[in-house]
Amino acid sequence: MKPKLFSRLLLLAFSGFLTACTELRPVDLPSQSTSSPSTTGVWPELDSIYAGDWQLPLNEGRVALEWRLRAIDSATQSIDLQSFIWTLDKSGSLIHDRLIRAADRGVDVKILIDDSFLAGADRQTLALHEHENIQYRVYNPYKRRSTNAITRQILNLSEFHRLDHRMHNKTMVVDNQVAIIGGRNLADEYFGIDQDYNFRDMELLIGGPVVPEISMSFDNYWNDQWSFPIDAVSHLRTRNTARSAISQRAQTLSSFFPVLDDAQRDQIWRQTVRQSFRGTTMLYVDKPPGVAPDAAEDRPVQVAGELAQLINSARQEVVIVSAYLIPTPTITAVLRNAAQRGVSVRILTNSINSNNHVSAYAAYRTHVAELMTFGTQIHELRADGKGRSRYILPPISEKKLGLHAKYMIVDGSRVFVGSSNLDPRSLRINTEIGLVVESRALSERLLKLTEPDFAATSSWQLTLTSEGKINWIGDGGILVSEPASHGFQKMEEWFFAHLPIETEL
Repeated sequence: MKPKLFSRLLLLAFSGFLTACTELRPVDLPSQSTSSPSTTGVWPELDSIYAGDWQLPLNEGRVALEWRLRAIDSATQSIDLQSFIWTLDKSGSLIHDRLIRAADRGVDVKILIDDSFLAGADRQTLALHEHENIQYRVYNPYKRRSTNAITRQILNLSEFHRLDHRMHNKTMVVDNQVAIIGGRNLADEYFGIDQDYNFRDMELLIGGPVVPEISMSFDNYWNDQWSFPIDAVSHLRTRNTARSAISQRAQTLSSFFPVLDDAQRDQIWRQTVRQSFRGTTMLYVDKPPGVAPDAAEDRPVQVAGELAQLINSARQEVVIVSAYLIPTPTITAVLRNAAQRGVSVRILTNSINSNNHVSAYAAYRTHVAELMTFGTQIHELRADGKGRSRYILPPISEKKLGLHAKYMIVDGSRVFVGSSNLDPRSLRINTEIGLVVESRALSERLLKLTEPDFAATSSWQLTLTSEGKINWIGDGGILVSEPASHGFQKMEEWFFAHLPIETEL
């Protein structure tokens, strides 16, 4: 038998074997819900200072990690943590350590993590799950588990249509009193700590009546048929608690993020609420897909629809920060309509050199000229921009910056901060969450925080020549091709641009 024919037959046989394997079936567990807002600790004092919705932007990674830890340390009753990625590196281990401390003092901790990046992490997740006050669930899990991500994908090919849909939501709710919502995953690069590459991101710390709404959205995902307790899907039968090793890793950052005493921590909370922004809020959240996630009526497109409406409502200006920009026909149409109404549209996204997914950049490049023809101003973040020191802990010189933030400012009076990019995966495939705040003061603050990113020292401004070619303008001059760090990046872009994968990005 010829080798090629044998290989094809072997592949067909293997595919048939996978299809014949039993697929993972939805789980049916007793419903659980987060307790009512806590009335112990510092929370009653904060309610007396301001009982409405309040917000604080978390613009810098170190501040975002500091507030995450402070909120965990303040918990008296419950912590609900939902994330797309949680890596047990320095910052991830520090969060892990503080969550265990909270559980040790009797706090009910529920952790829900998407299974996309958990290959090989079952032992650590089981170690958390075995704590009497911690429950760990995995969203939309791979049935055939492997320590290698590629092998895991191959072993689960028969379930591609289910596994293609991921939970991209990122929230943390503490005592049903305060919450953090936005774009950050839990890993060093999201807090400016990574040795090589870090992200510019954005979140909101919030309190007030909207927090129980976020808690309810967490409960909807926690009780979803595709949220499995880790011990129900893991093939491991022995649990080697890695708490001591993780605590040692956490110690590398502990001196920078010490545990404050109650009096110090409570005083910071009181001062923060007094100085907070106070806008009316609206929560945007996708419904978890059902058994048939590809069915039109079951797609998680609720946030996408709201974002389109938000842009449609603009009358003066829309400022968009989106790490991955691959506009769907709907988004392209609402941006064109905005321009036709005389609305100024400015967008900040990644350059080829700052983007951690060249495939996403390649798809984005096919849309840039069209967006610019009807007046959209586009800026691309510079990986080595002079302003990156705002988001990266020293030493800075050898570190690169990428964009991961997802937020929008409309007419200087409304802001959206959430987990959704403007790309097909966020708008049609993955689930997302975000918060719209109507507040001129908060809008002005976010504009002030964002303007340095649009500066020529931090980003390239794209322009169209009379021949329809794109130039990149920065403080060092004008480039006539993408500012790639090496030729291989352009080869990658060319390769991905010729693959029919845009709808999956």
